[in-house]
Amino acid sequence: MAGVEARLSALGLVLPPPLQPPPGVVLPFQFVRLLGNRACISGHGPQNADGSLATPLGKLGREVSVEQGYAAARLTALAILGSLQRALGDLDRITAWTRVFGMVNSAPGFNKQPSVINGFSDLILELFGPDIGAHSRSAVGLAELPFDIPVEIEGEVEFKD
Repeated sequence: MAGVEARLSALGLVLPPPLQPPPGVVLPFQFVRLLGNRACISGHGPQNADGSLATPLGKLGREVSVEQGYAAARLTALAILGSLQRALGDLDRITAWTRVFGMVNSAPGFNKQPSVINGFSDLILELFGPDIGAHSRSAVGLAELPFDIPVEIEGEVEFKD
């Protein structure tokens, strides 16, 4: 078993299958676009182990707590890793996490977006270590996110052949 996959297994974590969008929703884009040695990652939200959207849904600071948002960002990391595994075949091909853009569905006055997106960053650093896992990052609040998900994250990694 590869290094990252072994660490996932040791933590009891499972990568979900591709997203099952809500009925009637068409997603006309690639979740991961490979360009040379870069993988551009489309926005992902938190998923259950079966590929469905995870709950709770809603806004941070209203329906969703910071702790629930942190957990949603962690589930979003697993969704992104699942997409990267399908695109690359092996997560150990990743040589650098370069950029992460975290979006938080925020109620008016909510300003703890970095604490929420830490759920993503903490897991990536735990799985890939401080060299490969280090990334630049933004964590911003938005008025709405698709399907009322609490967190959406996009990014980019570099990989080897």
